[in-house]
Amino acid sequence: MRKVLYILGQLTDQDTDWLATVGKRLQVKSGEMLVQQGVRLEQLFIVLDGELKVLAAHGQEIAKVGVGDILGEMSFVDDSPTSASVQAVSDVLVLAVEHRLISQKMASDAAFAARFYKSIAIFLADRMRNVLSRFGYGESPDDVDEMRLGELDGHVLDTLHLAGSRFDRILKKLIG
Repeated sequence: MRKVLYILGQLTDQDTDWLATVGKRLQVKSGEMLVQQGVRLEQLFIVLDGELKVLAAHGQEIAKVGVGDILGEMSFVDDSPTSASVQAVSDVLVLAVEHRLISQKMASDAAFAARFYKSIAIFLADRMRNVLSRFGYGESPDDVDEMRLGELDGHVLDTLHLAGSRFDRILKKLIG
């Protein structure tokens, strides 16, 4: 659920309501692919219910994602083809928001654009720090404080309660 905390924590209540309004509920059956590696995504996905697995090129599972995770943020930022496939482990419900709609909103609302990109930048920076720490980049692996791995960043902690309540509102609005 970390990704939704990064994204919704930086957005306003109005931004969150807008995402819930323009997004479409999408059901994905267990075993179906939500994302195919190597294609250009046209949507950003917020997982509302269920579990998915992220698969590397040869079908090797590299991660699991679930409620509150966001998929497609990297493809939105750089418009590159996807680097992995994502398959439903169980029946899944996602909120799919078209890149086109987000781009239009950014073009007409500079403050939204700044908040949206800041949220993605904070998330990606935290992800990179965690990856570098895991591999001991810049310090010996023995010096890596295992307790730091996976901890939430201060930016997220400051907005944690807001992000959680915003996500709850989305769930109530879309699931009931």
